[in-house]
Amino acid sequence: MDTRWKPNVTVAAVIERDGLFLLVEEETTDGLRLNNPAGHLDCGETPEQACIRETLEETAYSFTPDALVGLYLSRQTTPGGDDTTYLRFAFCGTLGDCDPHRSLDTGIVRTLWMTADDIRASRARHRSPLLVQCMEDYLRGTRYPLALVQADASVTAGTNPLLNR
Repeated sequence: MDTRWKPNVTVAAVIERDGLFLLVEEETTDGLRLNNPAGHLDCGETPEQACIRETLEETAYSFTPDALVGLYLSRQTTPGGDDTTYLRFAFCGTLGDCDPHRSLDTGIVRTLWMTADDIRASRARHRSPLLVQCMEDYLRGTRYPLALVQADASVTAGTNPLLNR
Protein backbone atom coordinates (compact mmCIF):
# COMPACT_ATOMS: atom_id res chain seq x y z
CA MET A 1 0.00 0.00 0.00
CA ASP A 2 1.50 3.35 -1.02
CA THR A 3 -0.78 5.65 0.98
CA ARG A 4 -1.44 5.69 4.69
CA TRP A 5 -5.04 5.16 5.76
CA LYS A 6 -6.41 7.77 8.12
CA PRO A 7 -9.90 7.96 9.58
CA ASN A 8 -11.90 11.18 9.54
CA VAL A 9 -12.18 12.43 13.13
CA THR A 10 -15.60 13.68 14.12
CA VAL A 11 -17.37 14.78 17.27
CA ALA A 12 -20.99 14.49 18.36
CA ALA A 13 -23.11 15.84 21.19
CA VAL A 14 -25.63 13.53 22.86
CA ILE A 15 -28.04 16.01 24.41
CA GLU A 16 -31.05 14.88 26.45
CA ARG A 17 -33.58 17.08 28.20
CA ASP A 18 -36.74 15.80 29.86
CA GLY A 19 -36.62 12.49 27.98
CA LEU A 20 -36.09 14.11 24.57
CA PHE A 21 -32.90 14.21 22.50
CA LEU A 22 -31.77 17.22 20.49
CA LEU A 23 -31.11 16.30 16.85
CA VAL A 24 -30.53 18.15 13.63
CA GLU A 25 -32.21 17.54 10.32
CA GLU A 26 -29.75 18.18 7.53
CA GLU A 27 -29.67 18.13 3.77
CA THR A 28 -27.32 15.45 2.41
CA THR A 29 -26.70 13.85 -0.97
CA ASP A 30 -29.16 11.16 0.21
CA GLY A 31 -31.86 13.70 1.11
CA LEU A 32 -32.92 14.94 4.53
CA ARG A 33 -31.23 12.99 7.34
CA LEU A 34 -31.23 13.07 11.13
CA ASN A 35 -28.09 13.24 13.23
CA ASN A 36 -26.69 14.35 16.54
CA PRO A 37 -25.20 17.82 16.45
CA ALA A 38 -21.90 16.66 14.98
CA GLY A 39 -19.04 17.50 12.68
CA HIS A 40 -15.37 17.25 11.91
CA LEU A 41 -12.49 18.05 14.19
CA ASP A 42 -10.74 21.13 12.81
CA CYS A 43 -7.01 21.74 12.88
CA GLY A 44 -5.95 23.48 16.09
CA GLU A 45 -8.81 22.34 18.32
CA THR A 46 -9.39 19.53 20.79
CA PRO A 47 -12.33 17.12 20.40
CA GLU A 48 -14.06 18.85 23.32
CA GLN A 49 -13.64 22.28 21.69
CA ALA A 50 -14.88 20.88 18.37
CA CYS A 51 -18.02 19.52 20.03
CA ILE A 52 -18.77 22.90 21.61
CA ARG A 53 -18.27 24.64 18.25
CA GLU A 54 -20.26 22.13 16.19
CA THR A 55 -23.20 22.17 18.60
CA LEU A 56 -23.35 25.96 18.46
CA GLU A 57 -23.02 26.03 14.65
CA GLU A 58 -25.66 23.38 14.06
CA THR A 59 -28.21 24.17 16.78
CA ALA A 60 -27.52 27.78 17.95
CA TYR A 61 -27.29 26.38 21.50
CA SER A 62 -24.26 26.70 23.73
CA PHE A 63 -23.06 23.35 25.05
CA THR A 64 -20.67 22.33 27.81
CA PRO A 65 -19.38 18.75 27.62
CA ASP A 66 -19.46 16.99 31.00
CA ALA A 67 -18.33 13.50 29.98
CA LEU A 68 -17.24 11.35 27.08
CA VAL A 69 -19.90 8.79 26.15
CA GLY A 70 -17.56 6.84 23.91
CA LEU A 71 -15.29 6.51 20.93
CA TYR A 72 -16.84 4.93 17.84
CA LEU A 73 -15.68 3.74 14.43
CA SER A 74 -17.97 3.52 11.43
CA ARG A 75 -17.34 2.98 7.75
CA GLN A 76 -19.41 4.27 4.87
CA THR A 77 -19.05 3.31 1.25
CA THR A 78 -20.85 4.77 -1.73
CA PRO A 79 -21.81 3.21 -5.05
CA GLY A 80 -19.30 5.61 -6.62
CA GLY A 81 -16.46 3.93 -4.77
CA ASP A 82 -15.92 6.37 -1.90
CA ASP A 83 -14.84 4.51 1.23
CA THR A 84 -14.62 6.58 4.40
CA THR A 85 -14.02 5.55 7.99
CA TYR A 86 -15.05 7.89 10.79
CA LEU A 87 -13.69 8.01 14.33
CA ARG A 88 -16.34 9.71 16.48
CA PHE A 89 -15.85 11.24 19.93
CA ALA A 90 -19.33 11.45 21.48
CA PHE A 91 -19.85 13.76 24.44
CA CYS A 92 -22.78 14.42 26.73
CA GLY A 93 -23.17 17.55 28.77
CA THR A 94 -25.12 20.60 29.71
CA LEU A 95 -27.14 22.50 27.15
CA GLY A 96 -27.02 26.25 27.57
CA ASP A 97 -28.95 29.07 26.03
CA CYS A 98 -30.12 29.27 22.44
CA ASP A 99 -29.24 32.32 20.37
CA PRO A 100 -32.47 32.84 18.40
CA HIS A 101 -30.72 35.22 15.98
CA ARG A 102 -27.91 32.82 15.06
CA SER A 103 -28.13 31.19 11.64
CA LEU A 104 -27.70 27.44 11.53
CA ASP A 105 -24.78 25.89 9.65
CA THR A 106 -25.11 25.37 5.89
CA GLY A 107 -27.20 22.29 5.19
CA ILE A 108 -28.92 22.24 8.58
CA VAL A 109 -32.66 22.58 7.96
CA ARG A 110 -33.82 22.59 11.58
CA THR A 111 -33.31 21.27 15.07
CA LEU A 112 -35.81 18.94 16.65
CA TRP A 113 -36.39 17.10 19.90
CA MET A 114 -37.23 13.39 19.69
CA THR A 115 -37.86 10.56 22.13
CA ALA A 116 -35.53 7.56 22.16
CA ASP A 117 -38.32 5.41 20.71
CA ASP A 118 -38.90 7.87 17.86
CA ILE A 119 -35.16 7.90 17.11
CA ARG A 120 -35.03 4.10 17.09
CA ALA A 121 -38.06 3.99 14.76
CA SER A 122 -36.52 6.44 12.27
CA ARG A 123 -33.30 4.52 11.45
CA ALA A 124 -33.89 4.84 7.70
CA ARG A 125 -33.49 8.61 8.08
CA HIS A 126 -30.26 8.55 10.13
CA ARG A 127 -27.16 10.09 8.62
CA SER A 128 -24.94 7.86 10.74
CA PRO A 129 -25.51 4.43 12.26
CA LEU A 130 -23.79 5.84 15.33
CA LEU A 131 -26.77 8.04 16.21
CA VAL A 132 -28.58 5.16 17.93
CA GLN A 133 -25.43 3.55 19.35
CA CYS A 134 -24.35 6.78 21.07
CA MET A 135 -27.87 7.33 22.44
CA GLU A 136 -28.13 3.77 23.75
CA ASP A 137 -24.74 4.05 25.47
CA TYR A 138 -25.83 7.34 27.01
CA LEU A 139 -29.09 5.80 28.24
CA ARG A 140 -27.12 2.91 29.81
CA GLY A 141 -25.18 5.52 31.77
CA THR A 142 -21.87 5.10 29.95
CA ARG A 143 -19.68 8.05 30.94
CA TYR A 144 -15.92 8.58 30.89
CA PRO A 145 -14.12 11.58 32.38
CA LEU A 146 -13.19 14.34 29.95
CA ALA A 147 -9.57 13.92 31.11
CA LEU A 148 -9.52 10.62 29.21
CA VAL A 149 -8.92 12.66 26.04
CA GLN A 150 -5.59 14.44 26.33
CA ALA A 151 -4.33 17.04 23.87
CA ASP A 152 -0.77 18.24 23.93
CA ALA A 153 -0.45 22.04 24.11
CA SER A 154 1.01 21.99 20.61
CA VAL A 155 -2.44 21.18 19.24
CA THR A 156 -3.98 24.51 20.22
CA ALA A 157 -0.93 26.72 20.76
CA GLY A 158 0.09 26.88 17.12
CA THR A 159 3.49 25.34 17.87
CA ASN A 160 2.74 22.08 16.12
CA PRO A 161 5.37 21.86 13.35
CA LEU A 162 2.86 20.05 11.15
CA LEU A 163 0.61 23.11 11.25
CA ASN A 164 3.40 25.47 10.20
CA ARG A 165 4.20 23.83 6.85
